[in-house]
Amino acid sequence: MVVPVDGLIGPRVQHRADELVNPASVMKLVTTYAAMDMLGPDFTWTTRFYVDGDIADGVLYGNLYIRGGGDPKLVLERIQETFWALHSKGVQVILGDMVLDHSAFDLPPHDPAAFDGEALRPYNAAPDGLLVNFKSVILKFEPDRRAGVARVTSEPPLAGLDIQETIPLAGGGCGDWRGGLAADYSKPEKIRFEGRYPRRCGKQLWAVAYQDPDTYSARALEGLWRASGGALTGHSRYGLTPPGLKLLHEAHSLPLKDIIADVNQWSNNVMAQQVFLTLGQVAPDQVQELRAADGPLTPMRKGRFEHSKEVLRNWWVRTLGLRYSTPVVENGSGLSRTERLTPGALAALLLKAAQHPHGQAFVDSLSVAGVKGTAARIARSPNNAAHGKAWLKTGTLDDVSGVAGYVQALDGQRYVIAAFVNDAQARQGRPALDALVEWTASLGATRP
Repeated sequence: MVVPVDGLIGPRVQHRADELVNPASVMKLVTTYAAMDMLGPDFTWTTRFYVDGDIADGVLYGNLYIRGGGDPKLVLERIQETFWALHSKGVQVILGDMVLDHSAFDLPPHDPAAFDGEALRPYNAAPDGLLVNFKSVILKFEPDRRAGVARVTSEPPLAGLDIQETIPLAGGGCGDWRGGLAADYSKPEKIRFEGRYPRRCGKQLWAVAYQDPDTYSARALEGLWRASGGALTGHSRYGLTPPGLKLLHEAHSLPLKDIIADVNQWSNNVMAQQVFLTLGQVAPDQVQELRAADGPLTPMRKGRFEHSKEVLRNWWVRTLGLRYSTPVVENGSGLSRTERLTPGALAALLLKAAQHPHGQAFVDSLSVAGVKGTAARIARSPNNAAHGKAWLKTGTLDDVSGVAGYVQALDGQRYVIAAFVNDAQARQGRPALDALVEWTASLGATRP
């Protein structure tokens, strides 16, 4: 479906616009625009640090409690900055435990292999009230030709995890170098390699979801605390934050406008689910309060998928009325076999977003054809009319290909585009979707 944004004329192209389809990751547009509209572009999440003992001479005589607020991007650099802030407030040694509270979200059990059998792929990571570094480990491989080995390093430092430090080098091409490593992730406390590393590969990185995700945050935060120069006499563990503790520090997330840029440009599934669950924390009568707030607010309830679906349904009707059926949403990321919406409904939502007071921030969150994000592969040639002129979200599953967003055409008009292929051979339809983007950008071109 291709529709001009100004709405002065009807659709330029329309085919089966009212048919429910699986949108794959394009569903993130619904989640991120709903968040932009309800929470505002400057909304932030807060991770709070409490103590239950006195602090003197760099020592905390008690436990440090870390209460997650659902921050979608609590990554290594920001954790390190926060730990340095704690040091500056007098805590270098913890004579007690580090207690991690991730109760901001109430989530069902999660099997990372359930979706496609790829439990170690970071895109299958589960959301968490205290999500740390996407529950992933970055393995770094660098050949040492003189020693005949590849040296292995990793980040973040995970407490209690032993990673094999060297792998024998092999000849031949790089090819499937990951498969050639014959990695063994079967034990949470060890990562081993039974294969070899091709010397021709040079330096390589491999991001893997940690094999025991339920212990990841505890291992990572303890490891990072020690790496920051801190000491811990106890251990890191999960627990609830008791009432009445002293609040020592608050760490605020990046603003929502930056978060949704990561979600939409790089199709980050777990960040999208964090945003979706945050919507479920907002009771209907709190929306106006959030919009008017000068700073973060404490949500009124725990984030649950059921709450988020309810909030999204109500918001959808308020936004588009009853003309378009409410999307079928499972987790808000598009990593789902059951999520559904119609191209016509999505186009209507994108038209609404273009007219929103914060509409430009939403458009800026999208990937740009031929330039950045997942749409960089579209219109790669600078001679393509869509190169740098289309702001898009792409979506791909085994049986889904999709694209939606905005295209600036040569006729001076901006168009909304929403197009999907649902078929066992959907990937073969990708060139047709790319051609539709280019055709839209070429509207108004002078024909010889």
